[in-house]
Amino acid sequence: TMPSHQYELEIVAKDMAGSDVGLTGTSTATITIADKNDQPPEFTKPLFQATVDEGSTGVIVNLTVEDKDDPATGAWRAVYSIINGNPGQSFEIHTNPNNNEGMLSVVKPLDYEISAFHTLLIKVENEDPLIPDVAYGPSSTATVQVTVLDVNEGPIFYPNPMRVTKRENIPIGSSVATLNATDPDSLQHQTIKFAMLKDPAGWLSVHPVKGTVNTTAILDRESPFVLDNTYSAVFIATDNGNPIATGTGTLVINLEDENDNAPYVHPTTAKVCEDSKDLNVVILEGKDNDISPNTDPFKIELGKQVGIEKTWKITRVNNTHVQVSLLHSLQRANYNLPVIVTDAGTPPLTNSTEVKVQVCTCKKNKMDCNGANTLHISLALLLSISFITLFYVLQVPDDGLLAALPSVAEVLPLHPEALRA
Repeated sequence: TMPSHQYELEIVAKDMAGSDVGLTGTSTATITIADKNDQPPEFTKPLFQATVDEGSTGVIVNLTVEDKDDPATGAWRAVYSIINGNPGQSFEIHTNPNNNEGMLSVVKPLDYEISAFHTLLIKVENEDPLIPDVAYGPSSTATVQVTVLDVNEGPIFYPNPMRVTKRENIPIGSSVATLNATDPDSLQHQTIKFAMLKDPAGWLSVHPVKGTVNTTAILDRESPFVLDNTYSAVFIATDNGNPIATGTGTLVINLEDENDNAPYVHPTTAKVCEDSKDLNVVILEGKDNDISPNTDPFKIELGKQVGIEKTWKITRVNNTHVQVSLLHSLQRANYNLPVIVTDAGTPPLTNSTEVKVQVCTCKKNKMDCNGANTLHISLALLLSISFITLFYVLQVPDDGLLAALPSVAEVLPLHPEALRA
C-alpha cells in the first residue's frame, strides 16, 4: 500500500537528559521494505471463452490475472496449470513473461465430429510459495470454455500406404487394388471421387467412384521406375464440400519376378597373345536382369559350329562363371566365339552371344593387336572360295583366268593370305 518501498525516519538525540540547555543531534534512518508473497494471484474474471477451428493448433486465448506483489519478484510471476478437462493432452498453457498472462494453446488438433465443446479448469499460482498466513482462494481458478468450429476436412486413405503383391507381366486391365478413403465430416454425408496424382511409369488407372485400380500397361519388375521390387503410385481423393477438400494416399505394389529376361555373358571381348603358353583366354560371367530363382546357376557352353570343340574349351568355375580356354595356339587374327548361356528359370531362357577374341602379337610386355583386325577364315569359308574359284576356272578361258581373279576379290573381301591360299 506504500507509494515507495523505502520508509524514512528522522531521529533526534539530546544530552543532559533532554533538558533545554542540552545539545541535540539529528539523523535519518532509511528502512527498505522487502516484499513477501502475501498476495495470491487472482483471475480478472471467473470465465473465459475461446473458439478454434478443428484441425488447427496455436494460442486460442490469453488469461489475465492480478497480483499486488512486487512485479520484479517470484511473488508476482504466475505459473498456470490445467487441473481438469484435458484428458487427451490436447491443450497446454504457458506464462507470457512480459505481462504475466496465461497463453492457452491447442497442441493436438481437435475433431469437431468427436467433441464440439471442451471445458477446462485452470489454476494459477506464484513461483514463490505464499506466506503461511495466506492461501490461494477461489479467485485463483478460472473456467475456460472452448468451442470447436466445423471445418471441411479432406478424405483420409486407409491404410496409407496400401501394400499389395502382384506378378509382373499380368495382362493389361488386371485388377490391382481397391482404394479405401473415408470423409471425416461424417455429419455432412459427402461423396468422394478418386483420381491419379502420380503414376511415374503410366501403368495404372483408377475408377473415379469405385476406387478400383487396374493396369493400363505391362508391369515390369526390371523397369527403372521400380525400386527394390516395388512400384509406388499416389492417388488423390476429393470430396464435394464447400470449399472442397482433398487427401492423398500411396499404393505400393510389390512385384514378383517372372523369367522374362534372357541371360547374357560379360565381357564380350578378350585378347590373348599368339605365342602365350597360358591357353586360358578369359573368364566369362553370366548375368541376368531377373532375380532368383530365375537367374543362376547358369549353363554356359560353346555354340554349334563345325570343329569349334577342337580349338576352344569352356570349363565351369561356379554357378555364374566359366573359364574360356584354347586347346592349342592360334595365329594372329580376330575370332568370333559363339557362346550359349541358359538360366535356371522355369521355363529356362537361352541367349546366344558372340565373344570377340583377338589373338595379338606380344613383345616386351606390349600387346600389338593392330594387325588382328580380320576374321579368322573358317573351313567352310575356304570351301566357298574354292567353289567360286572353280566356277570361274570352268567358265573362263585360260587366257582370261588372271583377269577374273580380281572379280573374286571384289565379291569376297579377304585377307591377302586367304587370297594367296
